[in-house]
Amino acid sequence: MSLHARLLAGLAPWRTAPAWHIALSGGLDSTVLLHLLASLGHTEHLPPLHAIHIHHGLQAAADGWPAVCQQLCAGLGVPLRTINVQVVPGASLERAAREARYQAFTQVLGEGEVLLTAQHRDDQAETILFRLLRGAGVRGLAGIPVSRPLGRGTVARPLLECSRTELLAYAHEHGLSWVEDPSNTDPAYARNHLRHQVFPQFAAHWPQAAQTLARSAAHLREAQGLLDELAELDLKLAQTPSPFAWLSLPSLVLQPLLGLSPERQRNALRHWLTPLTLLPDSEHWAGWNDLRDAGPEAKPVWRLAQGELHREGGRLWWLSGDWLMPTAQPPVWASPERALELPGNGQLRIHGEPPLGPLQVRYRQGGEVLNIPGRGHRDLKRLLNEQAIPAFVRSRLPLLYRADELLAVANLPAIRGPAEVRWLLQWQAPTNDQRLS
Repeated sequence: MSLHARLLAGLAPWRTAPAWHIALSGGLDSTVLLHLLASLGHTEHLPPLHAIHIHHGLQAAADGWPAVCQQLCAGLGVPLRTINVQVVPGASLERAAREARYQAFTQVLGEGEVLLTAQHRDDQAETILFRLLRGAGVRGLAGIPVSRPLGRGTVARPLLECSRTELLAYAHEHGLSWVEDPSNTDPAYARNHLRHQVFPQFAAHWPQAAQTLARSAAHLREAQGLLDELAELDLKLAQTPSPFAWLSLPSLVLQPLLGLSPERQRNALRHWLTPLTLLPDSEHWAGWNDLRDAGPEAKPVWRLAQGELHREGGRLWWLSGDWLMPTAQPPVWASPERALELPGNGQLRIHGEPPLGPLQVRYRQGGEVLNIPGRGHRDLKRLLNEQAIPAFVRSRLPLLYRADELLAVANLPAIRGPAEVRWLLQWQAPTNDQRLS
C-alpha cells in the first residue's frame, strides 16, 4: 500500500474535522507529511489544511527555519503560522521545549480540530527502548499513542506505521528539501545516543527490531486498556458526588479503595490522576501509603508534580492551581447587586435583595462569632465543624460583614445571622485550573 493510501486510512477518523493543523518543524518527517497531505488535497475532499511552525529560539541555526517552512508552504499553497515560544529551563531542556511547544499548539486548536504530527515507526521504537531503560510501566511501554485529546481538539500521528526509510525514499523521489537540526546529532542527549549508537547495533543483529518493538507496544497498549477497564470498575463506587456540589474539585470516596489490593489501589489512582498530574515511578508511592494509613483525625497531604492529594472527611480531594496559592484581600464590594471577582478565589454574588448597609467581604482570621436566630452567638469554627467543611476550604470561604457584624458564610445558608432572609450568598469556588474551568 502506498504512503498516500496508508496516510488516508490512518486519518479516516478525522475526515470531518473542522480543520487539520500540521506541526511543521521543517525537518524530513514533517516535510514529507505536509507534502503528502497537500498532494492528497488535490484528489480528496479533506478538511482545511494549515501548518504551524514553533520557533523555540534555542539555537542560532533555528533562526532561518521559519523562512524555509514559509517557502515550502507557499509552494504547496498551505497557510503557515509561526509561533515564537519561551522555553523555561529545567532539569530536561527537551521536556521544557516540548511543553512550550504543546502549550502553543493547545492555544491554536479550535473545537474538534486536529493537530497532525509526523512521528514514525522508528520514533516509536526509540521511545519504547528509551522508556524501558528508564524503568517505565505498562502505560509508558505502550509507546506513542496514535491519538490523544489536546486542548479542545486532538493530536494524531498518522505515520506511526511508516518507517523513516520510507519517508526518506519519498522525499528523494519528490525532490524535497528539509532542514537538519544540529541538536539531533548531539550525543549529550540520551535519545540521540540511542538513535545513533545503540539502535544501529540492534538493527544490525535484528533487522526487524523497529517492527517488533512497535508490535510489543501494541500488545502493551492492549494490556493497558484492560488495566484501565479494571480501574474504571474499581473507581465506580468511589466516584459518588461529594456533599459539597459547589466545590468543583475532583474527589473520590476513600473507603471503596481500601478494600482493594495495594496493586489495584495504585492502578485505580494512576488512572484517575493521569489526566491531572505527572506521577512518580512505582518506587516513590510512599506518599500514597502515608496518606492512606494516617489516623482518622489526621489530614494528610500527598504532594505531586502538578498539585496535591488531600484526605478530608473520608474523601480524596485533588487540589492544584489557585487552590495552592494564598488568597489576596477581597476588594471593596461597592455594588452588591453585581458579582464580585475575588482575586484567585472565584466569584461571589448575592441572589435576591442585598442586605442594607455597607458590606464587606473577609476571610477567616480565627475567633469569628455568628449570631444565629434561636441559637444565639456561636463560634464559627464550631459551626464549620458541624457542617463538616474540609479544612482546605475554610480559609477561602468568603464571609459577608456589615461593619463588624458577620452576616453569612458563602454557600452555607444554615450559617447566617439575624439579617433579613430575602437573599442568599453564593460563592463560585475556583476550579483547579483552566482545563477544568
